[in-house]
Amino acid sequence: MSRINNSWQLVKASWSVLLADKELVIFPIISFFASMIVVATFFLPMLFAGVFDAIFAGGMQVVGFAVGFAFYIFLYFVTFFFNSALVGAAMIRLEGGDPTVGDGLRIAFQHISSIFGYAVIAATVGMILRAISERAGFLGRIVVGLIGFAWNVATFLVVPTLVVEGVGPVDGVKRSAALLKKTWGEQLVGNFSIGLIFGLVIFGVILVSSALIVMAAIANLIWLVVALVLLDVMVLIVLGLISSSLNGIFTAAVYQYATTGESKYFDPDMVKNTFKQKR
Repeated sequence: MSRINNSWQLVKASWSVLLADKELVIFPIISFFASMIVVATFFLPMLFAGVFDAIFAGGMQVVGFAVGFAFYIFLYFVTFFFNSALVGAAMIRLEGGDPTVGDGLRIAFQHISSIFGYAVIAATVGMILRAISERAGFLGRIVVGLIGFAWNVATFLVVPTLVVEGVGPVDGVKRSAALLKKTWGEQLVGNFSIGLIFGLVIFGVILVSSALIVMAAIANLIWLVVALVLLDVMVLIVLGLISSSLNGIFTAAVYQYATTGESKYFDPDMVKNTFKQKR
């Protein structure tokens, strides 16, 4: 219950920042459409050229691996680029400024080479862990999952480190791990609290909407079924965008606290309690 309560406090604090700069939600929107462009750019030409058929038939394995790796890199790059823009804009707000979408994009473009380098590192780690997981047994997949979780914890502050300190991707990973170890220790408490809260909200939305859709279908109200499905999709998309925005804001606030010992919008004790103190 204490973790759930702390999660609500984190959401409320992040929400106050988002209310001050509602345009921050634009970055996840752009990121989503840019990701769709990356997917279409890679998969549609390969589909029409018959590359997938050749790979599934046992040929062109090297080509398939190379294309998959490139796809990972560019997808990670798009995600990290717009997350960097979001974090950069959030940092301006946390420092007392009034950021715009242009400010966030400018900050991301200033560090585009480091962001791309980090995307390469993240894609490499992701491909390696995926390859190991596909060949490992049940226990092996659990170990790989733990390694992946540890990687996510260690790289929690890479993006704000890149855009604020201007370091390279390798140094960014090292700096992120050092900040977490120095300030709070090595274990995140609450398993990313904002994700927990929005997971519960999304579950509730799906549960209620499913019940309404079933009742509408039983009553043979097809128009209402279609309307409820469309409304359900829209609500889930909005929740996803808000969740992504809040995560970016929280990352910026945690970085600010880790480097300065204070954060304007967050209670320092609340931020400390998000992590387990290393003894």
